[in-house]
Amino acid sequence: MNVKEKLIRFMYGRYGVDSFGKFLLVIGLIALFLSGSEDRLIFILISWMILIYEYYRMFSKDIHRRSAENQWYLNKTAKLRNFFYRQKNLMMQRRTHHIYKCPYCRQKIRIPRGKGRVEIRCPRCSTTFIKKS
Repeated sequence: MNVKEKLIRFMYGRYGVDSFGKFLLVIGLIALFLSGSEDRLIFILISWMILIYEYYRMFSKDIHRRSAENQWYLNKTAKLRNFFYRQKNLMMQRRTHHIYKCPYCRQKIRIPRGKGRVEIRCPRCSTTFIKKS
């Protein structure tokens, strides 16, 4: 039996890593980094407490409680995660489209790139204006 199979057997029935666990790991590593650069005992203690709690959650067999903690974290960060998802989506669209705002009602309008000067009709207020795509 190789190491991978042993790890899989060990983790069977345990909770593993989730979004809240990844967040805790990043925060713990940042605190650990700050403890090395600042040489402050409080950062060392905080980083080790966070990292130990993360490993406790990862190896826990109380799956219901760990998933409830993760769901609480996801509910608290939903607005922030959705904001970054929308920004990422807009950046992906900007490769193939121009996004203009109507000068009167501020409605966002998406126009394909490379069509030259086009007359745009706002779907909300029916105002027409000319822009370069």
